[in-house]
Amino acid sequence: MADNKVFIFDTTLRDGEQVPGCKLNTDEKVKLALQLEALGVDVIEAGFPISSPGDFASVNEIATVVKNATVCGLTRAVQKDIEVAAEALKPAVRPRIHTGIGSSDNHIKYKFNTTREKIIERAVAAVKLARNLVPDVEFFAEDAGRADLQFLAQLVEAVIAAGATVVNIPDTTGSCLPHQYAEKFSYLLNNVSNADKAIFSCHCHNDLGLATANSIAGAIAGARQIECTINGIGERAGNTSLEEVVMAIKKHPELDLYTGIDTTQLLPISRNVADTMRMVVQPNKAVVGDNAFSHSSGIHQDGFLKESSTYEIIAPHEVGADTSRIVLTARSGRSALAYRFKNLGYEFDRNQVDELYQQFLNVADAKKEVEDSDLREMADKVSTAQ
Repeated sequence: MADNKVFIFDTTLRDGEQVPGCKLNTDEKVKLALQLEALGVDVIEAGFPISSPGDFASVNEIATVVKNATVCGLTRAVQKDIEVAAEALKPAVRPRIHTGIGSSDNHIKYKFNTTREKIIERAVAAVKLARNLVPDVEFFAEDAGRADLQFLAQLVEAVIAAGATVVNIPDTTGSCLPHQYAEKFSYLLNNVSNADKAIFSCHCHNDLGLATANSIAGAIAGARQIECTINGIGERAGNTSLEEVVMAIKKHPELDLYTGIDTTQLLPISRNVADTMRMVVQPNKAVVGDNAFSHSSGIHQDGFLKESSTYEIIAPHEVGADTSRIVLTARSGRSALAYRFKNLGYEFDRNQVDELYQQFLNVADAKKEVEDSDLREMADKVSTAQ
């Protein structure tokens, strides 16, 4: 089973924090890191140590307090970056340096103004230096989603030979379709001679709304680490959503994959991240949005009340939610109305429900949602008339 575990690499505190307005202080980062550790993530990317004294302090403090998860610091393929990261990670039980460089011709030409050969030289030098400082080194081939496959294979083979224990194949611009992203992993796993010496990792951005689909496709193709964030926060349109990939894997046992995540903590940590980073979760967000377990259509409500699995593939308790919610709107039916009245302590026969339903529709047409106070008012009128 060990080969079928998908390691969850959380970068909420690094890539997630790059969202404008979501800057965290060290205390906030430490609290979230401890919650991520309790959630069961395998790797916590704590920050980019050389970027600022504050980020160095945060990585150092997280490295001190986290005992079970790997603590990771990001660097460029630059000697000073790597040395500073190693210093910040000194207290860690399981330190990892995450270093890398651009791999697409676009990045090589416009970002680095260099050649493919020089990129490989810099990548190998960075990995060797990092491996001399920590036992666990992850290499990221930035913009691998647009990189030439043959060159990418040469680069990956070189960094694994230099000591990389994990190889990250990022879809940095979120440009890949799922089958294209999967094909990259299939090609690399079949054409890199030392591919068995490293774990391959997915790191997807959501520019086309495909980050979760791409990450799952990568895992099916052989990747055994997924890099993600709580609520899918991150640069531009965001990163792969941790809660989405974890539940997708859990709900598809035919994939024969698993994670070590305690899914009952997904909703609590989602809300904590949203509150701490002051970034509201959209109501229709998969798994953790306010509407994820809400039913407002009469057809859906009737089916759900007869058997919850008709319209819910995830039970609320699986992700730490209290219960599903029947929302009363003008689209709701009699069964939902009777259900809500019963929850408020009222028992009405079919004729009474029919009578109340007409009153309900009048209220529902005037309001977006019928509240408990509206229902009590209707119920009291029926009781008074009797």
